[in-house]
Amino acid sequence: MSESAQQLLRTIFGYHAFRGEQETIIEHVVAGGDALVIMPTGGGKSLCFQLPALLRPGVGVVISPLIALMQDQVDTLQQMGVRAAALNSSLTPEARRAVMQRLRSGALDLLYVAPERVLLPDLLQLFGEIPLALFAIDEVHCVSQWGHDFRPEYLELRRLRALFPNIPFIALTATADPQTQTDILQQLDLGHARRFQASFDRPNIFYRVLPKQNATTQLLRFLQQEHADDAGIIYCLSRKRVEEVAAGLSSHGRRALPYHAGLDADVRRNNQQQFIRNEGVVMVATIAFGMGIDKPNVRFVAHLDLPRSIEAYYQETGRAGRDGLPANAWMAYGLGDAIALRQMIAGSAANDQHRAINHQKLDQMLAFCEATHCRRAQLLTHFGETGRATCERCDNCCTPAELWDATIPAQKALSCVYRTGQRFGAVHVIDVLLGKTTPRVTQCRHHVLSTFGIGKDLGAPQWHLVLRHLVATGQLTVLPDAHGGLSLTAQSRDVLTGGARVLMRAAPAPTPRGKLRSAAPTLSSAPTAGGPVDPDLWKTLRMLRHGLAQQRGVPPYVIFHDRTLHEMATRLPRTLGELGQLSGVGEYKLREYGEQFLEVLMDREQVSP
Repeated sequence: MSESAQQLLRTIFGYHAFRGEQETIIEHVVAGGDALVIMPTGGGKSLCFQLPALLRPGVGVVISPLIALMQDQVDTLQQMGVRAAALNSSLTPEARRAVMQRLRSGALDLLYVAPERVLLPDLLQLFGEIPLALFAIDEVHCVSQWGHDFRPEYLELRRLRALFPNIPFIALTATADPQTQTDILQQLDLGHARRFQASFDRPNIFYRVLPKQNATTQLLRFLQQEHADDAGIIYCLSRKRVEEVAAGLSSHGRRALPYHAGLDADVRRNNQQQFIRNEGVVMVATIAFGMGIDKPNVRFVAHLDLPRSIEAYYQETGRAGRDGLPANAWMAYGLGDAIALRQMIAGSAANDQHRAINHQKLDQMLAFCEATHCRRAQLLTHFGETGRATCERCDNCCTPAELWDATIPAQKALSCVYRTGQRFGAVHVIDVLLGKTTPRVTQCRHHVLSTFGIGKDLGAPQWHLVLRHLVATGQLTVLPDAHGGLSLTAQSRDVLTGGARVLMRAAPAPTPRGKLRSAAPTLSSAPTAGGPVDPDLWKTLRMLRHGLAQQRGVPPYVIFHDRTLHEMATRLPRTLGELGQLSGVGEYKLREYGEQFLEVLMDREQVSP
């Protein structure tokens, strides 16, 4: 089997070798075994079920939660010569009937279907009448209430195990801590499945978290300095904020588009297509965007608001740099983020257990933001990987944080929260600390408190950092009301009595003393480049790719990834045989596009001095 797998890997997918445990997983599933695969975004999960589906008799059924994900993978497979199709709500009745007929006649290798559709009686009946190669459940963390993106329809998928006990199942996700993994196997009745867990490390991503000052200005500076022409995703918590940021970026000359559930479905679909099929587009979105977007050359993911959990943060930032080239994960984080998310959790319709889970996950996310040691090490530890101390690819490693003994300011802040009645928000507490006689301070007679004016040695921005740290580390909690009132916790006593010190990150200097090592990719620094790339040749190759993609109605990266174009531009193949040796150039693509790309490369050779 291994020889057959290697052959298909080369001839269809254009790769010369498997990565990590891909080959072991494929052999296990081809032999009929069930598998749970935890592999980071960009790690090659899809190959783990696509190749077994081609090697085993029958059709491979892939259960996927989003239409965009299905269509993207179907487009990519069809461009490799694989017989693939999707069944989803975007198809006309005639198109659905055509897919069902291809399925019935054995004319499909892979069928992508939504979880709510796979259990429809007509489809289940047809599955019982045709050979099935396997069932693959993608984004399988959606089945677990411990996961960050629980979807009730996934719970019904366990029926498939009972209906088709002899068909191998492979469940896949990029993020699942040990508790979520166990829950996945229980929910899907896959208790005997073999677990495969690749490293969660994404070494090409540079992680950076900075305190919010003026988030929009900070974002603009980041984009101008490091990603002037790159495609990226910017996440915001609210729809209003998405609209504001997209408009603001557009006014500064960036091609930025909004994406959130409040937009008309046609607008969302059009914006998503523009992001996928064009170069340099920035998508500003709520968390509703991104899952299933396989665009490999997303060079940055930015968060203007705090993610709900480390799992969500990891999954969202993992959408950057899927091609393995350098990428940035950038986040601006403030006290208001923590307060807003606490309120959202408290006001949700979830039961007490689920709210407690969400509070716990938010605590972990806050701890990540406040950390002064290697961020990559903290991410990996969260997912059960230990042993790393530094990475030199995050802000804390490249510019180590200066620590500040904030015990006395913390005591002042906690005392002020207590004296004002443990029901006011951060702005009012800071006004009292600074001795400001605002109408509200005067009305509440807080100007006569012993804590009035005791914090004049610090400015308002520093007090925001102190309160943010106290909320993040559990010395303060946020009341479940609309005002974000602050209240003491059981941990507050140790700080107030001097039994515990408060060490926190010092406020950043107004002017950075040193520039962080940029993760922004350049043609000369890309790890696959092998040397400098001729900018004119690079532009011409991309233009050819874009034109071919438009002719076929697919995204440019479905033709060839940036990584493949980099290899073309540096290795300068002169024959189809040499071109076929490049990563990502399978036999079908070589036949379809090889001569056109060789023509561009040979023209370059002729004009070179």
